[in-house]
Order: sequence, then C-alpha cells, then structure tokens
Amino acid sequence: MKLRTLLLGLSLMIVPPVMAQPKVEYFTPDAMGCMLLQECTEDVKEVFSMLDISKEYDNWEEFTNVTAEFHGMLALLNQMGVKVYLADQKYFPVGHRGAYHTVSNNFYLNKAFMHRPHVLMSVMRHEGWHAAQDCMAGTIDNSMIAIILPEENVPPLWREMVEKTYPKSAVPWESEAKWAGLTEGMTLKALDACANGKMWDVEAGGYEPTPMTRDWLVKNGYIK
Repeated sequence: MKLRTLLLGLSLMIVPPVMAQPKVEYFTPDAMGCMLLQECTEDVKEVFSMLDISKEYDNWEEFTNVTAEFHGMLALLNQMGVKVYLADQKYFPVGHRGAYHTVSNNFYLNKAFMHRPHVLMSVMRHEGWHAAQDCMAGTIDNSMIAIILPEENVPPLWREMVEKTYPKSAVPWESEAKWAGLTEGMTLKALDACANGKMWDVEAGGYEPTPMTRDWLVKNGYIK
C-alpha cells in the first residue's frame, strides 16, 4: 500500500504543466500569426463537419442548403492534408473573415462572420481556392502559390473589387479567389483536381498552367 501510494505521488509530480499561450495584442496581424503558427490555440476549434459550425449559432437550420458543398470541400481538403478551423475573432485583424497558411496548409474561419451561411461558403470557397493555388505551384507541401487561371479570364468586376482592397502585388491571386468565393462549385472542382492528382491534366478536369507557372513546374520537375 505504501509503495502504491508512493508511485501515485510520483506520477502526479511528473505531469507536465499546461503551457500558457503567448501573450499577443488581439485583432492584430501578430495575433493572426500566432494562430496560424498554432501557438495560440485558445478558442480555436477544428471543423470536422457542418455540425461544428452550425451548432455555434441559433439559426442552425439555415445551414442545410449549403451542407453538401461544404462537406464536399471539407472531404477534399482533408484528403489534401488541409485542416479547417473555426476561430474567435480576436485572432483576426478587424474585417478579416478568414486566413489560409501556405506553410501549415491549414485555414481559419472567423467565428464572428460565419453565422450567415452565404458568408461561410464565400470564405470557405475563397480560402479553399488559395489551397488549390498552393497545389498549382507544384505541391501543397511547399510554401508557394500560383494563379490557376489566366488573369484575363477573371471577370473585371471581381478584379476591380480586389484592386480597391488589396496591395497591387496580391491582385492576381486574390481576384480569382474572390471570383471562386462567390461562385458555387468553382472551388470544389479545383480541390478535386488537386486531391486526385490531376491539377495540370486538362483532359481529366484539371487546369492548363499559365506560361510562367508551366516554366516553374518544368524547371522544378513537377511536369515534363
């Protein structure tokens, strides 16, 4: 009995302490960086199904109409190794609805905006498109992204909207992501091409790389 008590006492002594997350100023890029690096995990929950989203809000029944597309994207993202999280708004700069991290390949939805199904799907498609852009750059395991469609294919409306809110250098990537975010099924198709290894196979439903992207892919041995 004494030995058992002693061993129990030792086991309690070696339980590692719960590490506090770094102190950051919320609603700033630093806070978002802390979340993207997975150093800030408080009030950040992984999403496994639409239930993880809808149960957070009183209007859960309104999510029914978008569940099929949502689950389709989520399944393909998981197949690609991308995880989706629902996070407290404190980790986002004011106005940011979502963020994709090209290194970890995870993306985060701002809980403050996801109570409206159409907003949820817009952000899900937008950030999912960035994951597909990551894939277009050769493999989702690198930190590069490439545009998927020729710039002239993007409707002027979306490009003009993006030019008003993003730096000039980000416009090519963000304008097509904006288009995808507001177009049902567009991101789903791109994720399917990535997840099933046909990103550059046009006949199989993939995409013809732009000339610069093709040069990159050939130079780095992704395609011949």
